[in-house]
Amino acid sequence: MPPRARQPSLASSLIPDEPTLTDLIGAAAGCQACDLWERATQTVFGEGSEDAEIMLVGEQPGDREDREGEPFVGPAGRVLDEGLEAAGIDRRDAYVTNVVKHFKWTPRGKVRLHQKPNAAEQAACRPWLEAEVRTVAPRVLVALGATAAKSLLGSGFRVTKDRGRFVESPLAPHVLATVHPSSILRTDDGDERRAAMQGFVDDLTVAAGVLR
Repeated sequence: MPPRARQPSLASSLIPDEPTLTDLIGAAAGCQACDLWERATQTVFGEGSEDAEIMLVGEQPGDREDREGEPFVGPAGRVLDEGLEAAGIDRRDAYVTNVVKHFKWTPRGKVRLHQKPNAAEQAACRPWLEAEVRTVAPRVLVALGATAAKSLLGSGFRVTKDRGRFVESPLAPHVLATVHPSSILRTDDGDERRAAMQGFVDDLTVAAGVLR
């Protein structure tokens, strides 16, 4: 059987005119713009206030997010919460979301291992992210990790080189990138993990500086 044709414009057709976040959440729940929905538990949309001044964008929901239907509630979410608090940002004042709204995974025994969403999957989900950015209209947009940074700022962007400083973008008045909090969890050495966390906090502090 030939592979099913992709419908990258399907998400766009689901987005209402001048939507609220509630409208978007409802519309995205039935999105089948790529095949990821078939193995995911549910769509995991963004979360936060429509009046949020800062938006943080990660790669995709993880295992726990997929099960609970909320972004950044697993281990990486705890690291994000710690980083935001240390930088003086109340997560309740932020909007958090992901480039891709369904969990992409491969089985290893009983464990569901994360897989990076490919370019087609990111493109299929792009209309949802663009709608979120338009609806929230944040003053500050933070890309968390390489996938989010490349999706938002172009394939040539390098987090390792350009993290923690504002770059020009039509997406928001202030845009910067930092590492994904999950990368800190993958650091085994205690000293290296503390240094990675401090670097993450330093980047978020730059973002916080324009919110005060």
